Amino acid sequence: MTEDNTRKPVRTLRDGQVKAAIWENDGEKGSFDSVTFARSYRDQDGNYADTNRFSGTDLLKLSRLAEQSYDAVQERQNERNRQNYAERQRQDADRSKRRPDREYDR
Repeated sequence: MTEDNTRKPVRTLRDGQVKAAIWENDGEKGSFDSVTFARSYRDQDGNYADTNRFSGTDLLKLSRLAEQSYDAVQERQNERNRQNYAERQRQDADRSKRRPDREYDR
C-alpha cells in the first residue's frame, strides 16, 4: 500500500508544528509499522503544507517524537504478537479437539 491522500496514519504524534505519523503496512510476514516525520507551515497563499526539512530548533522536538514513536510502534507490535499468540492457541485447541485421543484408538 502506498502513502497517498486516501490513506491515513493509525496515529499522529505532535509537538508544536512537528509531527510523527505512524503508518500500518502489510508485508509478507504480516503487519508492520513505519513512521514519517514532517513539519507543518503555511505557504505563501496561507494554506497549510508539510515539509520534511527541519530547523535546528525543531531537532529536539523531532528527537522526542522519534522516541515516542518508537514506544508507540513497540506497543502496537506487542499487541499484534499477543493477538497472534492467542490465535495460535485457539487453533491448537481446535486441532486437539478434532484429533482422536490415541488411548481410545487402540
